[in-house]
Amino acid sequence: MIPAPLSFRRHPRTTDVSERIPAIVNIASGSAEEARKVLEAGDAFEVHAVQPDAIARTVAEVVDAGARRVLVSGGDGTIATAAAALLERPAELAILPGGTLNHFARDLGVSAEASEALELAVEGTLRGVDVGLVNGRVFLNTSSVGAYTRFVRVRERLERRFGYRLASALAALRILFQLRLLAVELEVDGQPRVYRTPLVFIGVGERELQLPSLGSRVPTGRRGLHVMVVRSRSRARLLAIALSAAARGVHAVSRTPELDSFIVERCRITVRRSLIVALDGELVPMRAPLDYELRRDALHVVCPAPEPPPGDARPS
Repeated sequence: MIPAPLSFRRHPRTTDVSERIPAIVNIASGSAEEARKVLEAGDAFEVHAVQPDAIARTVAEVVDAGARRVLVSGGDGTIATAAAALLERPAELAILPGGTLNHFARDLGVSAEASEALELAVEGTLRGVDVGLVNGRVFLNTSSVGAYTRFVRVRERLERRFGYRLASALAALRILFQLRLLAVELEVDGQPRVYRTPLVFIGVGERELQLPSLGSRVPTGRRGLHVMVVRSRSRARLLAIALSAAARGVHAVSRTPELDSFIVERCRITVRRSLIVALDGELVPMRAPLDYELRRDALHVVCPAPEPPPGDARPS
């Protein structure tokens, strides 16, 4: 889960039609039609079904018109787009998960069941949530350069034929046997580090590679940007690293010469050319250098109330 919040407060129940919560639905999402039906079934939400390129503009418009809370329906990419529009605006973000994996919502404890997510959107408490930025572009979960961007491209080509999981496995095998190295200079805490690497991975909050939580946020993990750099150049060693990380976790592998792992507030990646950067699974062309930074508690997100600490339960 995302680290403990600084503060929580309740949002008043929406009863007046003029105070309906704007609900932004990404109509390109596979769950868009279902989301519209469940949102329109009640009177708590004012539905705005929009194309992906209109999400940020619509969020800005409803907040500038006075909305204090905005619900967004879609996957991680949709939520990140809305989050970018909310960074400089005093409004709260509620989530109706509608993507394939919904990492961000899952880490926050937001249910994938629509009825539960919508009840939470009206009644939930708030949590300050950290976000990452690279060259001003928001990401909520992870970013990477190198092999993963090629993996996403191959997976997207295969997904319609084989489905998400099998396409992911086939794409991983293909990338492993077509490994390309990237020359990067990574500046961490003001100190330059030079690598020839197949992959640089950056997560918001401490991340784990050990199965079954592959790439997931570490519960109660450290805050910051978790930077991982694969140092090995051979396919055999890279496969060994992947298997070791999956079996024993990031900490075990980072104590070997094969992987460097840091928790930082900001870093810079310098390469000799423009490149494709993966942001929450979306591929974005960017010009180097890539300046990453953490924004602490940058978003106010509607979440379930935190579990009470052990031993804090009061007798009824």
